[in-house]
Amino acid sequence: MEFFSLATVRMSASDLQRFVNIQNLPEWCASIDKVLSVQNERGDIYCVWGEFRVHRELIDGGLRFTLPDCKNAIQWTITPSPENTAQVQVHCTINRTSQEPDFIESLENFVNDWRDGLEGWPARRAARMNKPCKACGENFGGFG
Repeated sequence: MEFFSLATVRMSASDLQRFVNIQNLPEWCASIDKVLSVQNERGDIYCVWGEFRVHRELIDGGLRFTLPDCKNAIQWTITPSPENTAQVQVHCTINRTSQEPDFIESLENFVNDWRDGLEGWPARRAARMNKPCKACGENFGGFG
């Protein structure tokens, strides 16, 4: 089964690869509650479906995340839309042709949570850019 969502946001593939990582997944998707551990491009997360191992992979044009221990083989890609430079596509698949309605709804919510997180990126990025550097404040005085 496949699930799609389009975020109205201008992010290049290199932006996605640079800014979206395992450590900050909860900032991007409300269905991912917390990151339990990170080791390079692998980690453990707690999400709407429970605790899972997650892998992050750079692909041509974006990112792919997989839950390799999930019986449904959930994976999702995040790529700029080839049809519209102001959109980012979230594409999620599972290895089943049918599923319980509640689980289908959770997958639809998952891709929509990604859409919402991506659309919130410009505001989060602007807020980060306007924050004083804590380390710089400690070194040069003033910001604390």
